[in-house]
Amino acid sequence: MQMIYNSPNYCVVEFPPQAGHLAMLSGGYEIVDKNARREIFIDGMMAARFRESVQKLMEEDQSLDEVDEFLGQFDSLMQHPVIMH
Repeated sequence: MQMIYNSPNYCVVEFPPQAGHLAMLSGGYEIVDKNARREIFIDGMMAARFRESVQKLMEEDQSLDEVDEFLGQFDSLMQHPVIMH
């Protein structure tokens, strides 16, 4: 896993594809809303679309606020509380 984005509001971790693990054949992303203490894990087609959108954002050299705004579209999907182990 690799942290690919970290701001005061959000953190995004990329999980690489894992051969032999059906759910992780194409990898995935964990998106954490630090303020709401909620997260979502996306994989499959949703992760592929997310990856494409993030690549476009990075090509356009967006500010932290603009990237946070993009990540904010996932807020309503974040149902899992962040739990420290």
